Amino acid sequence: MRKAADRYRLTPAEIEAFHRDGWITLPDFLDAAELAPLEDLYMRFLRRELPVPGRDYCDMTGDYHKPVEAYDLLNVMLPRVYHPALQGNVYERRAADVTAQLWGPDFAIDYDQLVAKPPGKSGAVFHWHQDLGYWPITPDTRTATFWLALDDVADDNGCVRFVDGSHREPELREHLPLHGDRDHNHTLVATVDPARDRIRSAILPRGSVSVHHERTVHGSAGNTSARWRRGYVLAFRSQTTIAAERAMGFTHSHNDSAQVLTAIGEQTRKRQQR
Repeated sequence: MRKAADRYRLTPAEIEAFHRDGWITLPDFLDAAELAPLEDLYMRFLRRELPVPGRDYCDMTGDYHKPVEAYDLLNVMLPRVYHPALQGNVYERRAADVTAQLWGPDFAIDYDQLVAKPPGKSGAVFHWHQDLGYWPITPDTRTATFWLALDDVADDNGCVRFVDGSHREPELREHLPLHGDRDHNHTLVATVDPARDRIRSAILPRGSVSVHHERTVHGSAGNTSARWRRGYVLAFRSQTTIAAERAMGFTHSHNDSAQVLTAIGEQTRKRQQR
């Protein structure tokens, strides 16, 4: 049986594809009954019934100051930190099982995130990037980042698109701040060449997931449809890597100190110049 309780068994072809392409999709990861309580909490976060301080609730398109009702790309960082009752849910448990099949047992959740594009938000663009462009340098870059679809997602409502095999490139691609200064906007933009890169869309029915490596280039277009595009992210990394990040003062919060974020940006710049 492919799915049972906390297990989701991968096929050898899926494991091979993850390591070859840097991402895979897994159908029917959660059923309707498993999704319902998570969706309820998700919407309570978006409606701000569950408080999230500072920039950990923000519009990822770049304007941190406009009212919530006008947000294009709603972003909630670390919901399991701000609402601990979310911890240990069936999505986390099943994703942990898949991560162990991909990488082995010494992995844990590094961070979680809610990313939502309301209907008709053509400006809700998530620019091309590699997750490692946002993170500090650590020796172990193994990652399994899950993106759970709470809605049917396709190109018209801004599904995630991936550049096949980009995780195997020897260096990160150049990442530049969207507005020239990460203190004003956290967003970075990586270089992608549609003529050279093989780009594919992660088209997901509700309840399915994509899983990608932190070095895989990905992004998404705006939502031009009449339906939502809601994603629930879980990122697993080795426990040694997580401990190294925390020792640097890095938590994946947008509220991390400016000094920490500046140091990470300088690390990335030097790495790209090598």
